[in-house]
Amino acid sequence: MSELPSAVINDWEKRKGLAVFTTVSVEGIPNTIYVSCISKFSPDTILIANNHFVKTLINIQSGCKGSILFITDNRRTYQIKGDVQYYEQGDYFDDMKKWYPPHRAGHGVAVLKVEEVYSGSKKLL
Repeated sequence: MSELPSAVINDWEKRKGLAVFTTVSVEGIPNTIYVSCISKFSPDTILIANNHFVKTLINIQSGCKGSILFITDNRRTYQIKGDVQYYEQGDYFDDMKKWYPPHRAGHGVAVLKVEEVYSGSKKLL
């Protein structure tokens, strides 16, 4: 299992604005959404709360990989790629419910397992 490099973990705390989450359909069509409710569960796992996934959920359930793109307050950008699973109960779901705004739906949680990390065109992992 791959873990985020320490520089990326440090910069994760300096995220600015929304992150971008991309999945791909079985036909190879990408679906990209902005996400605000996202959290680092561990050095190898990123959680994305499902407020109203539609195409994203279909893609995840079909077994696609995903990517997350974020920018820091000092304008460094990172892309994290990996397998994506979906949970409606269990440890990941329970963790998401701790930080997810209670007035939102929170139907489930997408879980990205870190496999590759880039900063611009430079591969970090």
